[in-house]
Amino acid sequence: MVCVRLAQVLRASLAKDRPVTPPTEPAEPVVKPRVRDAEATKARILDAAKKEFAKNGMGGARVDVISEKAKANKRMIYHYFGSKEGLFQTVLENAYVDIRTAEQKLNLDHLEPKLALERLVRFTWDYYLKNPEFITLVNSENLHRAKHLKKSEIIKVYSRKFVSMVEDILARGVAAGQFRSGIDPVQLNITIAAISYYYMTNRFTGSIVFERDLMAKDALEERLRFNIDTILRLVSAE
Repeated sequence: MVCVRLAQVLRASLAKDRPVTPPTEPAEPVVKPRVRDAEATKARILDAAKKEFAKNGMGGARVDVISEKAKANKRMIYHYFGSKEGLFQTVLENAYVDIRTAEQKLNLDHLEPKLALERLVRFTWDYYLKNPEFITLVNSENLHRAKHLKKSEIIKVYSRKFVSMVEDILARGVAAGQFRSGIDPVQLNITIAAISYYYMTNRFTGSIVFERDLMAKDALEERLRFNIDTILRLVSAE
């Protein structure tokens, strides 16, 4: 009995002197580093580059400005596109692919020839009006004698599809007795583009020279009607 009592006293004494261990805090979850979204980064770079190239041209554009606007490290720009020229070529290719893709989505093969051609003229006008950077990018490339387009295979593919689409409209128009024969689809496209392109590229100087606001709503509507009438008269079989 005395031994039992002695053991209890010793255990109590040891427990009293033993340091208290604080409760263990749950471990914080390990936060994995955010995975870089490469496609989103590329998209930001291309968007910033498009604006910078459209504003300053290929020669005047600065990679550090593009980097800042895109919130992307300059090294990433060179990693994805190789060089400023490589970036410009990608921007230029995307610009052409955008307009050619939009043209294909018009589904002109389902419209009668005259209406299809009118819709193409209207689309070209509206596209240039809403996408002035396309015009400035093309202007910049012409200053460089199309050195970047020469390297692009995708532009050739999309352009051939477009020419084929215009050729089909003309062929259907001839078969329907609406259009005269012998019209080169490339020449027709150059004319459709030119009568809108020239107006847009000279809208500021033209407004001064001719003493009228070429960008006023009434002036734009009048010009579109003129463009449509000009093209339809050009191809008319009458």
